[in-house]
Amino acid sequence: MDIERLLTTSDPEVVEGLYAEARRLRDEVYGRRVFMRGLIEVSNHCKNDCLYCGIRRSAQVRRYRLDEGQVLDCCDEGYRLGFRSFVLQGGEDGWFTDEVVCRMVAAIKGRYPDCSVTLSLGERGRESFRRLREAGADRYLLRHETANREHYARLHPQEMSFDHRMQCLHELRELGYQVGCGFMVGSPYQTLDTIRQDLSFIEAFRPEMVGIGPFIPAAGTPFENERAGSVELTVRLLAVIRCLHPHVLLPATSALGTMHPRGRERAIEAGANVVMPNLSPRDTRALYAIYNNKLSTGSEAAESAADIRARLKALGYEVPLDRGDYSV
Repeated sequence: MDIERLLTTSDPEVVEGLYAEARRLRDEVYGRRVFMRGLIEVSNHCKNDCLYCGIRRSAQVRRYRLDEGQVLDCCDEGYRLGFRSFVLQGGEDGWFTDEVVCRMVAAIKGRYPDCSVTLSLGERGRESFRRLREAGADRYLLRHETANREHYARLHPQEMSFDHRMQCLHELRELGYQVGCGFMVGSPYQTLDTIRQDLSFIEAFRPEMVGIGPFIPAAGTPFENERAGSVELTVRLLAVIRCLHPHVLLPATSALGTMHPRGRERAIEAGANVVMPNLSPRDTRALYAIYNNKLSTGSEAAESAADIRARLKALGYEVPLDRGDYSV
């Protein structure tokens, strides 16, 4: 596969050929099915000071965190709306100890044993990952952000470690999680060569999920005046990832929906097969401002589940009421 040509060409036949192949491979594995996950943003507290993130430690934002009762309320609403997969996402917040998270996971699985639980709570130790897995967590999302060590150092504060991030991903795999990684498209200092390294890492690691979206600047961060990433390049990369790893679960991310009114649909037509509407309490959604103007209403909101299904059905896709597990 000529990655550089696929990512840079202006030939519409080549681009549409890439998208058609991505759709063919996805449909061969999963059929014309798109899976829904209910996203619950549990906390915007974070101990880290990543240079791109709107909820970084030094950000001047109103902080919040959800307790177990609030998380279960979100799951109750999501289950009623037809969600059978829940994603608990948050900053690296020390309040969410192993005990707290294990209790939340066990409560969700006890109430809804037919549902999957995904965690996206940042880097933790191997023993912590083990305990959360034993409590019932099925999947863990941890974006690698970049597979290039030097690029990683330019996006993160000095106390954060590229090696530890990669170690966490491998430990999650060893502990039996379905593992998700991913990166921002168009992040500062990213080059075609670093993108190639990201794709090589994904091809070798074979994660069950890959989440990518365009970089969007966040107010109050060192990168607030940087140019946003390209929707077109993001969509092409989704198709390339599908071609490199046909079995992967590939979300149409909120960042694409923020950047383009048909961002979700464009992603699905390029090989994506997961959507993650927001199930968080309505009064906290705007506070999880990891980048500017992040959508959490309209088609990004879980209350619009029926509309999401209708829009996907119009494109020829179904949204099954199941966990949407990785298919081997």
